[in-house]
Amino acid sequence: MKALTRRVTLWRADLEDAVCGIPADIADAVGDREQIVVVLDHRTEGVTATKQTFDGARVRSADPDGGWRLAGLTWPSDVRTGTLVAVSWHPGREEIVLRTIPLDEPLRIDGVAYFHEFDPAVITRDFDPGISNRGQVLRTIRQLGRVYDDGSAVFPEVDLPKRSGLGRGAKGAFLLKNAVDQLIREGYVTRVPGSLDDEGKPVYPAAEGADVVDMLFYAPLIEPVDAPGEHGEGTGEGYDRRDHWVAGFIRKLPPGAEPSTKQLELHQRAVENEQIGSGALAPGYTFVKKHHRNG
Repeated sequence: MKALTRRVTLWRADLEDAVCGIPADIADAVGDREQIVVVLDHRTEGVTATKQTFDGARVRSADPDGGWRLAGLTWPSDVRTGTLVAVSWHPGREEIVLRTIPLDEPLRIDGVAYFHEFDPAVITRDFDPGISNRGQVLRTIRQLGRVYDDGSAVFPEVDLPKRSGLGRGAKGAFLLKNAVDQLIREGYVTRVPGSLDDEGKPVYPAAEGADVVDMLFYAPLIEPVDAPGEHGEGTGEGYDRRDHWVAGFIRKLPPGAEPSTKQLELHQRAVENEQIGSGALAPGYTFVKKHHRNG
């Protein structure tokens, strides 16, 4: 019998609980075995080949789906939320092999380095915002908004007070406005015109003939990562929460949007001062100037 292979996506809870989901057909093939040999085939930072063997346990998930999980694992520190894992059942050897798939070129997504293939939508949804006002607003957009396959998300701005926990009363409205302004200034979100569908879900761009609603549009900042051993700190989860200055950078715009004249001028000035590489802004991108990020 040939090996059976499926892909699963790791969520933050999987990493914290040291578990991995078992696809239904593989769970059926494994049968009623409670103890299973699990081999983790992984390349550290996408380069150094490693293999770890665990005495895994098949446990029922506490989630409503009632599926099965492999427990008793230890995930390497460079495996992030949203990482894709190939799960293979080898009946001849009676073991399950978990394999991460290295990226051709590692990427940094909003300050977190990814060395293996990932699901952008899960990265967006599975966001840990911290306790700041700015974080709470970003959590609302990313977790409760409409998330697209590329990891971008859109959320009606008018719904922020009742969904984010901010905005109630004069003080709350002031804090909410400051948080939104900060996210826009830092280049995390853009204010765009959208609409709502028949179920009240956000739509961007706005549907023809529909009432226009102000939306906040999030697009992940994706940058190349230095070669392993050169990236130093600033690649792990939580890096972006420190109080620090952020150099000017280029960021993707919502579909159909164009940079303002001011952003074009700032980009040209940054090129002339050799703060960023030469060349014109590509269509659909804008420039975010150097700013202080409160973490």
